[in-house]
Amino acid sequence: MNWAAFTTAAPELAALAEERFGAYRHHVLATLRRDGSPRTSGLEVRFLGGELWLGMMPNSLKVLDLLRDPRFALQANPGADVDSGDVRIGGRAFEVEGGAARAAYVEEVEPPQPFHLFRTELTEVVRTYVEDETYLVTQVWKPGEPVRTLKRT
Repeated sequence: MNWAAFTTAAPELAALAEERFGAYRHHVLATLRRDGSPRTSGLEVRFLGGELWLGMMPNSLKVLDLLRDPRFALQANPGADVDSGDVRIGGRAFEVEGGAARAAYVEEVEPPQPFHLFRTELTEVVRTYVEDETYLVTQVWKPGEPVRTLKRT
């Protein structure tokens, strides 16, 4: 499921996620190393044409990780505004080497060349925040399911 489908399925959570990722330029990407252990790396993301795009420097370790195993987790930079909560996206990333989508991305973003571009398929979006200084609230969305909201003290 791409970003556009997620936006249709859960418009309020999608808008909030885009806002959180739009608030700062750099975020944290988690990939899997060859031995299965996690690797975290800084990353810039873009929401264009109904897709969540991940652009990366050529042959970086995170590129090699995703080419070997497409699973990822992406954590929005919380910055100084921790009151608005935390957003995390999980999914799979697939390289786009040519075609109209890549050309449109290059025209819009003007990334340094050469670069790797990945489109994402979402498996989970999670928002966690504190409500009324009392509750820890977690909103969880998965494809084919409504947003679930969990509260605890």
